[in-house]
Amino acid sequence: MTNSNAPDARDAVDPAVRAELGRLRDSIDNIDAAVVHMLAERFKCTQQVGHLKAHHALPPADPAREARQIERLRELAESAKLDPAFAEKLLNFIISEVIRHHEQIAADNSSPWGSPRTESGGV
Repeated sequence: MTNSNAPDARDAVDPAVRAELGRLRDSIDNIDAAVVHMLAERFKCTQQVGHLKAHHALPPADPAREARQIERLRELAESAKLDPAFAEKLLNFIISEVIRHHEQIAADNSSPWGSPRTESGGV
């Protein structure tokens, strides 16, 4: 049980530190919003790719392109001082979502590629 008369830990924080935390958290919130908007734009493009692939009976995944994209992203991550393994995990997650969308588009268009695939791909 806590003592209601005990000072809140936040009260003990220097106001300048609290202000700096607020400034940094505001920046993080802005960056998060930008990431969401960039992902939305990316998925708009990949949806168009999915429709083009379905229209031309192309498979939802393109493993050669995906491998190139992963390598490219790992290099970008290294140059940005971001863990390349983290960047690869993030891209693999995005790729799996793209493939899922492409498979759904293909199924909706009665493409021969509408069946689920187990390998990764779809950048």
